[in-house]
Amino acid sequence: MIHQYQNNGYNIVLDVNSGSVHVVDPLAYDVIRVLTEYNPEHTAETLQEKETWETLKEQLSGTYPEEDLKDVLEAVTELTREGRLYTKDIYEDFVDVVKQRKTVVKALCLHIAHDCNLACKYCFAEEGEYHGRRALMSYEVGKKALDFLIANSGSRHNLEVDFFGGEPLMNWQVVKDLVAYGREQEKIHDKHFRFTVTTNGVLLNDEIQEFVNKEMDNVVLSLDGRKEINDQMRPFRNGKGSYDLIVPKFQKLAESRHQEKYYIRGTFTRNNLDFSEDILHFASLGFKQISIEPVVGEETDPYAIQKEDLPKIFEEYDKLARIIVERQREGKGFNFFHFMIDLEGGPCVSKRLSGCGSGTEYLAVTPWGDLYPCHQFVGDEDFLMGNVDEGILHPEIADEFRGLSVYSKEDCRHCFARFYCSGGCMANSYKFHGSLNDTYDVGCEMERKRVECAIMIKAALADEERK
Repeated sequence: MIHQYQNNGYNIVLDVNSGSVHVVDPLAYDVIRVLTEYNPEHTAETLQEKETWETLKEQLSGTYPEEDLKDVLEAVTELTREGRLYTKDIYEDFVDVVKQRKTVVKALCLHIAHDCNLACKYCFAEEGEYHGRRALMSYEVGKKALDFLIANSGSRHNLEVDFFGGEPLMNWQVVKDLVAYGREQEKIHDKHFRFTVTTNGVLLNDEIQEFVNKEMDNVVLSLDGRKEINDQMRPFRNGKGSYDLIVPKFQKLAESRHQEKYYIRGTFTRNNLDFSEDILHFASLGFKQISIEPVVGEETDPYAIQKEDLPKIFEEYDKLARIIVERQREGKGFNFFHFMIDLEGGPCVSKRLSGCGSGTEYLAVTPWGDLYPCHQFVGDEDFLMGNVDEGILHPEIADEFRGLSVYSKEDCRHCFARFYCSGGCMANSYKFHGSLNDTYDVGCEMERKRVECAIMIKAALADEERK
């Protein structure tokens, strides 16, 4: 499968199955376009057939000299022989292996607090309640959750635990106690816990910062960008904005972590389709690790992204890609999560095919110890998998998640970005289609654009290095 596109002055050809990226001149771009339209399943042999050459001449000899067309056709043939163009899809053969692999739980999202001190308007957790009741996780439940993780992690050494909410700092003592318990268990079971915390920063102080810097491998800091944008969507319950209180705390924490191992994480909505300005605002505040995600809401929500918003959103991603390249050249670069892409290694085959591991490798735990496939399914009893006392009681739910892949979803089969997004978010699929085995259409459009921009940035920076 070949995907071609032009972005910010670059002609880019992606060989989807090998992951090879080619930045080419207009002649080569047009040659590959014609060859792909003629036969998307080319081999080195079919490229050398007389009919292929005749088709190429018929389409392009009026635009380019025949000698140049021959040279490019030879180059394309050689790349195809080397497995860098028109490669066959070998990954579908691995799907059964992925389905049959034994479940090894490697990560838990601990809902340490089903409560929050903010009233964010787009919050899927309903101000921390998750369609249920306000509650704080007890130390005993958290302990059992860590024991469950250790017992179900097989030979895996590194285990991941995210303290999540609601707002986890509202149950800070239990967070500290569970980290201490985890460190004790590491020595006993030859494991290593990578702890993270996601916080709105309202309760952040020097004591918490010191502990976070000592014990947390990563920190996610929730902020939506410019003051007026943030305060519109992330107010306190009394309606007052949260920006002025939170920003200085986040700046201090980011500096104390040497601008590493954290993300300032925002959400953009229909209210700020010019979200590149919010990202630049983050950069102006000194943040180097930045993420801003599109909101996922009901079509009736006034802030929800609609299909007609996509052209503007695409413009913003293109603009942001240019800005990132320019700032990198000027020595003022920052990382934008959705543009961080590995073109040389990347995730293992199972991750490319089946995604985040929710329901199999990754589970969410409620304050009272119930187990769900991920935080976005919490509160939906159809996805209640078990609890920390009895373990997994409904393995058929894990089986269903294990059976999902980019080949079980028809839209993914024909999508050039399938090995980058791995089929997308299952919770969003369920939210919009009532099925895990589907895709969130608007989200897919945005993901494809982000992948194109990410590859363009790599091409531009490689071009800069060559100069």
